[in-house]
Amino acid sequence: MIHRRNLLAASIVAALGLYGIAHAETNVLAESAVETAADEKTTQELEEVVVKGIRQSLKASLDAKREADAVVESITAEDIGKFPNTNVAEAIAQVPGVTIDRRFGQGERVSIDGTDPSLNLSFLDGHPVAQSVWLYGEQPNRGFDYTQIASEILGRLEIYKSPEARLPEGSIGGTVLMHTRKPLDLESGTMSGSVGYSYSEQGSEGKPNGSFLFSSKNADETFGIAVAAQHYEEQVDRQGIEIFGYAPASRFTNATGVPGNAQVPNSINAAWFQQTRKRNSAVVNLQFKPTDRFEAELSGLYIRENYDNYNQSMYSFITWTPATVGAVDQLGNVRGGVVTSGHSSADGGAVIYDNQARESEVTTKGVDLSLAYHGETWDVSGQLGHSDSENPNVSQWFIEPVYQGGFSWDINRGITFDNEAAARDPANWKDTGWLGNRGVFSSAADDTYAQIDFSRSFNSVFNQLLFGYRHHKHDESYALHVYGGVRLGSLANVGTIGYVDTMGAFNGFSYGHGHHLYVGRDNVINWVRNSPIDYAHPDAGSTINNTWALTQETDAVYGQLNFATDGKLHGNFGVRFVNVDTDASGYNPGGAAPVLPAPAGWWQTRSSSYNKPLPSFNLIYDATDDVVLRFTGAKVIAWAPYNQMVNNTFLNDATLTGAGGNANLGPYESNNFNVSAEWYFADQSVLAASVFYKRVSNYIDRIARTERQYNSIRDNNPTQWATMVGFNGCTADGFCDYSVSRPYNAGSARIKGFTLSYQQPFGETGFGVSTNYTFADGETNDGNDMPYQSRHSAAISPYYEQGPFSARLTYNYRSHYLAGGYVAGAAPASVDDYAEVGASIGWNFTENLGLSFDAMNLTDEKYFQYLGTKEFVAGKYSTGRRYMLTLRASF
Repeated sequence: MIHRRNLLAASIVAALGLYGIAHAETNVLAESAVETAADEKTTQELEEVVVKGIRQSLKASLDAKREADAVVESITAEDIGKFPNTNVAEAIAQVPGVTIDRRFGQGERVSIDGTDPSLNLSFLDGHPVAQSVWLYGEQPNRGFDYTQIASEILGRLEIYKSPEARLPEGSIGGTVLMHTRKPLDLESGTMSGSVGYSYSEQGSEGKPNGSFLFSSKNADETFGIAVAAQHYEEQVDRQGIEIFGYAPASRFTNATGVPGNAQVPNSINAAWFQQTRKRNSAVVNLQFKPTDRFEAELSGLYIRENYDNYNQSMYSFITWTPATVGAVDQLGNVRGGVVTSGHSSADGGAVIYDNQARESEVTTKGVDLSLAYHGETWDVSGQLGHSDSENPNVSQWFIEPVYQGGFSWDINRGITFDNEAAARDPANWKDTGWLGNRGVFSSAADDTYAQIDFSRSFNSVFNQLLFGYRHHKHDESYALHVYGGVRLGSLANVGTIGYVDTMGAFNGFSYGHGHHLYVGRDNVINWVRNSPIDYAHPDAGSTINNTWALTQETDAVYGQLNFATDGKLHGNFGVRFVNVDTDASGYNPGGAAPVLPAPAGWWQTRSSSYNKPLPSFNLIYDATDDVVLRFTGAKVIAWAPYNQMVNNTFLNDATLTGAGGNANLGPYESNNFNVSAEWYFADQSVLAASVFYKRVSNYIDRIARTERQYNSIRDNNPTQWATMVGFNGCTADGFCDYSVSRPYNAGSARIKGFTLSYQQPFGETGFGVSTNYTFADGETNDGNDMPYQSRHSAAISPYYEQGPFSARLTYNYRSHYLAGGYVAGAAPASVDDYAEVGASIGWNFTENLGLSFDAMNLTDEKYFQYLGTKEFVAGKYSTGRRYMLTLRASF
């Protein structure tokens, strides 16, 4: 790897020398699983408990689970801090039924009980948090990106696997409720902080981190303020082997000796993604409680994230033009139906070198006001607020020089150039009549919400009636502009900074015996920036196909009745009625070639309305003092990601593939059931099992069909276009046959499975363990796999905590699953079995000062994607081991 200078030991020493302070003790109110529900069900004041250490944090989470009137998993802020992790998603991966996808090494979005992350909604203090896209080419997702939230701002987190009528609709797998720390729950004058250093072994670079929490309240405890802030940085280095599709051997008529139906890799790509992620976040909470009857909370949220990155891809695209197809003169070594090696002659052979320098900054803001009045038998509360997120200028500076000459390729070893000296000469990597472009997209999301809730208490079996109303408006918009005018030339003109091995993580896989030209981010940006970019005339096809807007307004009313008999049977049942109005807008050229400015009639809005009652029930039976049985059922809905609900089309003009939306989509609907048994056989201990079943109707599946679409290469690179006419259905008017994948309400699906969990400290030895296993089996009525569903997943975390010392190991395993779709146009691919091993060690020098060391991905697991069978490789990525050293203090 280039610039590999720093050693881990040196990084740790530097961190100890440069930083020093921070966190330690966390005060959390030990209440029931959800504050609102618990406050309404009882007038008894719950005792405040100081949560400190692994055992106490596990106990607090277990108490919340036991007292909940639904199927709920819980985790406290202290527990989040005691796991080896860099964000909340990685911490809750230890929760039964929760799995995460690690496309860049870090956990981002969560799957719950075998469901796609986009089908699970998350709320912060009862309200949504808007999100914007950060990666160029990516599309919005309803599933929450947990890298956005700093764990330091959270007091606790709950996952509702069974809904109640009072909870917002929109989740099939589960609803995640995150709670920030409140000043009236903390000791006055609470102050804590941390400084740390995160280190990427593969990237050979470390970054600083820091956090701060301050809370104060007056002597009467009627007013308080809490401020939590964090600065976080992390170096991301992802090296990958990618194959962009396969073509039958019969297509390469100049190569013989293999079966015609054997599949040839269309390209073998060496991809290197480099990024320094930076996040500054802050939460301010004000609480006012002048009497026991009235309270008010005002909170503000601010997050700014920088995602600038540099991505290189060097690949042999052997079906790029008829000339490259004809240049393939040798194929061999067929394994599992895949041709594993070959050769392209100098006459027509081409290797493409994409360089993408990107700038991306997301700003998220929010303000929320909550009011509550508690009467003798009546309570009323309300909440209103707004959250917005924007990324107004996601820029990509792009050049694509091409080397034309002979080369051999091997699916396991990469490229070997016939003339290595020529391949190392920057002058031989040059334009083909086109060298690159400048792309800019904007992404914005807004959430506006208001709700009012009432409760009436009764002295009977049916002890509480809850009812209320919620309004939520979500606006999402996306626009892309691609500009031409990049100067022609070669890498000798652009500039290079030596040679590099981009695939150090894959021993033996290389381009040109291990080293190729390294262009560098600044050289790419400067070349494009200093070109005569034609900003007055963006590429019409890119703008027309990738500009859209969606507005979704939801009005919901609910009624819920809570009950409790002689202390054995309790729970709730109710119904939530939702009305959803959607306006989906986008361009529809109607088969015409795209032009700008677009005719007024091309911008079209499709309006739709949806109404549905959503009944639910939760029955809880305390069979003994130690055994709790639960039976729950509910009708639930979930909507597709925003980009799938509008007329938009992302096209790859080189591969003639694409992906798009469908403005006629309806929501997923599901009947969910859960049966569970929990045995609390000892203090801080549990043995639990649950069985879940979800019958999904109106299931949304992606179907690829042939569409006639306009190919922008005709306008941007006439030389290349001339070679494509008559090839793959391309005609002189600019239209080609594309394979375009779009979502459709395709039928039904079912998900069934079970979870087992066990938690226990072993007496006073200091040792303990928490572990769980989940089995999930789901498929559509056509027999297709459910996206992001692993059949088997398991987590085990043994720990030791005695005196000032603590240590914890974590092991997370999930079996293979179908993924893809985060980036538009990406083919669905299976991800192989993935195991994450981490460790955390802590030492408290005093009651208020401690040091911890976290290690993640200790086994250097690779993220392997394939198409159908493992012989058909789609991608294999390495992100390396990660380490974090943190000094915490409290005052």
